[in-house]
Amino acid sequence: MAEKRLPIGVFDSGLGGLSAVREIRKAAPDEDIIYFGDTARVPYGSRSPETIIKYACDDADFLLGRGVRALVVACGTVSSVALDLLSSRCPVPVIGVVDGAAKAAVGATKNGIIGVIGTTVTVNNGSLEKKTREYASAEGKDIKTVSRACQLFVALVENGFIGRGNAITEMAVRDYLKPIKESGADTLILGCTHFPIIADIISDFLPGVTLINPSEEAVKELYAKTEAYKGGGTTEYFVSDAPANFDMLAEIFLGKKINASVAEIK
Repeated sequence: MAEKRLPIGVFDSGLGGLSAVREIRKAAPDEDIIYFGDTARVPYGSRSPETIIKYACDDADFLLGRGVRALVVACGTVSSVALDLLSSRCPVPVIGVVDGAAKAAVGATKNGIIGVIGTTVTVNNGSLEKKTREYASAEGKDIKTVSRACQLFVALVENGFIGRGNAITEMAVRDYLKPIKESGADTLILGCTHFPIIADIISDFLPGVTLINPSEEAVKELYAKTEAYKGGGTTEYFVSDAPANFDMLAEIFLGKKINASVAEIK
């Protein structure tokens, strides 16, 4: 069918959602992708729910206008606040980064204690915890969640403090995740697209804890709802305000240098 030739649309408040692009590329190297980062209005994590919903609708409308066959909402904040609304108003499948992560965490935990970290809005909203309890109840499991807002992780990642041995990030991880460690959690949901970038540092502090990457789980859900398409393997990048260090940030999230230009839209 012709619709299968349409690209996948991915959006985030900034460039963290490129980690979802990275996961799509792993699953379907020849997929065509259009990415939009709302860099003029980042961060979403400290905005009101009403503002987040407005921004999310703007982002989705832009990608729908480019002609996509599915939308990946690669933003924990939007997935927590606006996913149901987006799903009801969009004519294509809409996949967030909450449901799949919650389901995977319930499946992974052995002792029933699950840690959740995310932006302030994501944690205060409680959607990951709620979904986790729903999946646990459906499976007859008794679970406990322990949550921490880790807003500083976003800035650390975007400033390149990401490698093992980085004293600043290691100190932040120890401080933020101490309650997770003390809780005995054996599973941790990395509830922001930035957080998997420092997964090695987190694992060093929480040895033996299973880390759940929401982008990876979202891509599994994506290809359960739409077939992978063997296109040209192209990626188009759009932002609402072109950051001077776009190339550096893109490389952090994609794990490689990009071979494409970025277009700024107003």
